[in-house]
Amino acid sequence: MSNNDVIIRDNLMSTYSDVFTPEALHAISELSYLNKTIKRIMSERIKRRADRIANKKKIAFLEPEQLIPGTRIKVRDARDGKFTGSEIPKDLQRQWIQGTGPGAKPNAPVEKSIRNVAYALLSGADGWMFDGEDALGQITTMSLDNQRNLSLAIRKDPVFMNAAQQVAADMNRWAKDFFGREIISDWRQQLDFTTKIFRARGLHLDDRHVRASDGDAVAASIVDTCLYVTNNCKELQSSGASIVLYLPKIQTAGEAAVWNEMLTALEQLLGLKEGTIKTYVLVEQLEATYQLMEIRAALGRHFVGFNTGRWDYINSVSDAMTWNKDFINPNIEEITMTYGYMRIYEDRVRRAVNTPDLNGNFALWQGGMEPNIPVGSAEGVKTSMEKALAGARREQKEGASGKWVAHWKMVHIVRPVWEEKRENNQLGRKFPPLTYTHNDADDLLMLEPADRTVRGARNLLSVAIQYGNAFGQGLQAAALKPADFFGNDDILYLMEDMATGEIRLSVLWEWVHKGAVMTDDDRKTGVKKGDPFTVKLFKRLLDEEYHKLLDADSRDVHDESKTTTLPIAREIARVYVLSEIKPPWFIDLLNINLNNQDLQLAKKRISMYMDAFKKDGTRITENLDFKTG
Repeated sequence: MSNNDVIIRDNLMSTYSDVFTPEALHAISELSYLNKTIKRIMSERIKRRADRIANKKKIAFLEPEQLIPGTRIKVRDARDGKFTGSEIPKDLQRQWIQGTGPGAKPNAPVEKSIRNVAYALLSGADGWMFDGEDALGQITTMSLDNQRNLSLAIRKDPVFMNAAQQVAADMNRWAKDFFGREIISDWRQQLDFTTKIFRARGLHLDDRHVRASDGDAVAASIVDTCLYVTNNCKELQSSGASIVLYLPKIQTAGEAAVWNEMLTALEQLLGLKEGTIKTYVLVEQLEATYQLMEIRAALGRHFVGFNTGRWDYINSVSDAMTWNKDFINPNIEEITMTYGYMRIYEDRVRRAVNTPDLNGNFALWQGGMEPNIPVGSAEGVKTSMEKALAGARREQKEGASGKWVAHWKMVHIVRPVWEEKRENNQLGRKFPPLTYTHNDADDLLMLEPADRTVRGARNLLSVAIQYGNAFGQGLQAAALKPADFFGNDDILYLMEDMATGEIRLSVLWEWVHKGAVMTDDDRKTGVKKGDPFTVKLFKRLLDEEYHKLLDADSRDVHDESKTTTLPIAREIARVYVLSEIKPPWFIDLLNINLNNQDLQLAKKRISMYMDAFKKDGTRITENLDFKTG
C-alpha cells in the first residue's frame, strides 16, 4: 500500500507530524499487508476458544511432527533447540531490575507529560519498559503522546533535559528522606544507564487513529512497532543501544511467527540486519505456555527472553477453563507465583529459556511484577517491603535474571537482591529439559485448596470497578486498593495496570456461573461456609462496593469521575459478570467507551458489543468515534 492508503483521523497528521513522519507512514503502509492476516488469526483465536467451550476441551501440546504455522520449523525441532536464536546484546545482559510504566500522562502538556520518562530513566533501573499497552491510557491522543515523549527523550531534546533536571532534584529529595542519601549524583550521566524498551500493543487491539483505505482499522501492533522503531532506530543505534520490544498477549507460536514476519519486513524496509530488533515475550497466556520453545523458534534471531507475569496469566487460565464447572479460582490474594498452576507455569518458562539453540545460545527470564509502592505508615511500608524483598529473593533463587517493578521508588529497594549475587544474569543455569506428557498438560491447570470468601469478592469487585474507572480517566496504570482500606495507611496502594481489572472480573464470572462455594462465614451478608456465590449476592456486593466508591474522598476516587466514568465502569462490570456467554476481554468493553462519559451511550455500545459477540464471535475493536478531515 502507498502512503495515500493510510488514513489518519481528524487533523492528527499535522499536529503529530513529528510522530507520523513520512518514514513512519511509509513503514505503516508497507506493513499494512499484514493487517488482514492479523485479523484472520484473531478470528482463529475466538474460534479455538468457542471450540474449547462447545466441546469441553482442554488446551493441549502441539503434535511433534507438525510445522509451526508461518515457519518451516517442525515442533519437534523447536523443542530440541534446532533453530537459530539470538545472542544477548551487551545492554540486555544485565537486567536486574526492569521498571514498567507509560511515558505519558493524560491531558497534560508535553513538559509535564514527559516527566514520566525522566523518572524512568533516572530511576537506576537496568531497563525500563515504556508501555504502549496495559499501562498506557488510550484516551484522546495518549498513544501518540507516548511516542512523542520517547523520541524527545531518546534524542535528549531540551524539553526533556529540562524536565529531567527538575525530576532528579525531586527524586533526590525523596531519597534523602527515605534512605538518608541521594540516589542520583550526576543526572546527565544517569540518563544513559537504563536500557530503553518499548511494549507495543498486542495483536488483539486495533489502533484508534489509523485506518487503511478500505476502512479497516489497522492493527495497533503494526502502528506501534512502525512508529517506535522507524522514528528512533538511528538515534538508538548511534548511541550504541539496542532496539528492544516487549511483545504482549501472544497465544501461539503461529502468532509469534506473524510478529517475526512483521519485524523482519520492517528491518528490510529500514536497511537493518535481520535480528537487529530484539524482543522479549510476555508469557501471559496459558496457551503460550504449551508452546514456549515453539515461540522461541518462531521469533528466531529476534528473541532474547521471556517474562513471567501474574494478572494476565491468571485471567487466561480462567478464560481457557470457562467450560469446566469444577475449575474455580480462589481469592486473588491466594494465587501467588507459588500457587498450583502458577508454579508449574514459571517452572516451564525457566526450563525453556535454559534450553540452548543450535549455536548454544540461551535466553533470559525476567521475573514478575512488584506492585508495592513505599508510601504509607511506617509499619505498612516495613511489612510490604519485606514481602517485596522476599519475592525478589525467591525469583533470584529460582533462576530469574531480574524482575519488574511498577514504580521508580522500588528500584533501589529491590535491586540489591541481584547486586549481592554479582552475576549479570543466570543464562544457561541447569534445569531439567521440558517434557510434554499428559501429566505436564494437566499440571498447567493445577488448582490447590485455598479460600473463597465474601471479603475476597469485595476486593475483586472494588478494584475491578476502580480500574475500569481509571481506564476511562486515561490512567491505565494507577495506585489502588479496595475501598474498605481507604484511609488505612497500614494497607499500601498497589501500582497495577489494566490487567488486574481483567482478572478480577474473570474470577467473579467463575464464582457466579459455577456456583463457587464459600469457605468462611460472613456476618454482614449472612453467608455461611459452604454456601454458593449467587447472582443475588453479586448484585448486593456490586451495589455496596459501588456506593463506597461514590462516598470516597477525591484522593481515592476523583469526584469528577463519579458522574461520568465511574457509572460506566460499574455497568461494564455488571454486564461482564452476569453474561452467560463470557466476554473474551474486559478491555474490549472499555475501549469502545473511551472518551465517552454518557452512561446511556455506553449501555448502547455495550449491548452492541455483546450482541455481536454472542451472534458469531465478532469482537468490536475499532474506534467508534473515528472521523476523517
